[in-house]
Amino acid sequence: MLADLKAIFPELKMAGEESVTIFPKKEEEIAKVMAYCNDSKTTVSVVGGGTKQGWGTPAKTQIQLSLEDYTGIVEHTPGDMTVTVKAGTTFKELQGFLAQHSQKLALDPSWPAYATVGGVIASNDSGPKRLGYGIARDSVIGLRTVYPDGRIIRSGGRVVKNVAGYDMNKLFIGSMGTLGIISEVTFKLRPLPKCESLALLSFPEGNLEEVRRFAIKLLDSMMEPVALELLNPFMAGNMADRNCYTLAISFEDVETSVRYQEQYIKANQPARTSLDILTDEEAKAFWNKLYTAAPCGLDSLEEGTGSNKETAAAMKIGIVNLKVLDVIRECQLLSDGGQVAAEAHGGLGTGICQVVLRGSDDQVAAGIMHLRKFAVQEGGYAVVKHLPEVLGGKVDAWGDKPSYFPLMEGIKAKMDPNRILNPNAFIGGI
Repeated sequence: MLADLKAIFPELKMAGEESVTIFPKKEEEIAKVMAYCNDSKTTVSVVGGGTKQGWGTPAKTQIQLSLEDYTGIVEHTPGDMTVTVKAGTTFKELQGFLAQHSQKLALDPSWPAYATVGGVIASNDSGPKRLGYGIARDSVIGLRTVYPDGRIIRSGGRVVKNVAGYDMNKLFIGSMGTLGIISEVTFKLRPLPKCESLALLSFPEGNLEEVRRFAIKLLDSMMEPVALELLNPFMAGNMADRNCYTLAISFEDVETSVRYQEQYIKANQPARTSLDILTDEEAKAFWNKLYTAAPCGLDSLEEGTGSNKETAAAMKIGIVNLKVLDVIRECQLLSDGGQVAAEAHGGLGTGICQVVLRGSDDQVAAGIMHLRKFAVQEGGYAVVKHLPEVLGGKVDAWGDKPSYFPLMEGIKAKMDPNRILNPNAFIGGI
């Protein structure tokens, strides 16, 4: 197959034999490859930094389209606080460029040094600071997308005040690359904060009702934390050497505002709790450690050998805001019971929990099913963000099809009738 493709696309870099990886450098080259795949009904998957390759159970494809060479800043308008960037650019590279202009993209995805802009948007990835930042859908104002038939479509624009027509951007954000290949993204930006701090408030007695009362009081106040994340004792022990429920409260603003909010936390600190304030670089180091705590597509699928072999999976659980407390407690009970090691953290204000399960294949599979059942009973959902290949036939990464699945399936059939793009990468085998 490699020889045939080299004859058709002599100008493109490629590698492999049975499954060929192609490395386009231009949008037109992406479009040319997609047109060929559509006409020949050749399946194709898209990869950037590889951090999202464990999401779901995507089928193996004949061609893998790598965007690692499709990188760079297309346009930056500091005065308008917008930037347009190619999809293969890593998140860290983009933030480094913007920092030179005292600006940033207000997102905090996992594995930022490797995650690409296209992958972050296609998966709608976000982190604990979504409480203050919002999600990818809130930052994207324009996209350029290559459809499965090779057409290049622009949606949105390059200015913030853009209200013409339907907001087609949202169709592609979070679609897991099943509707088109995102080639360029235009973001609205924010200024870099003058000051950042992180309050770690620990509850040694494990009283989650006290955590609830404090969280409600803080959320109902005039304070504006960008993150209010609860860590279970297992994760708090790994992250901050404290084996008890711990709230990570992040503030970003001018220094006077940050210091005022720190004083509020100190003044309202519950009895029999401990408080540490991390500033600037210490706070950044904590979050960077948290962003890389979960396994991703770059990791080895198995850790250890023989009897020490360990399987790791990552879950995302969405629930009504303060029911996060119940999910985090349930994860800790799993760990305490020795059924599986569960590191968990969740946003008290966003309702999003991130869970890492480690153990044997059967233990991890059972842990996933247990937490999914618990989440659904509480009115939420649970999906698997990283599923090792050994569990591919044992666990459905997405769970039951939602009631609106026929609409999703209809959109897929309309945009990719030959089902060549990222097959089986999304819910229900889309």
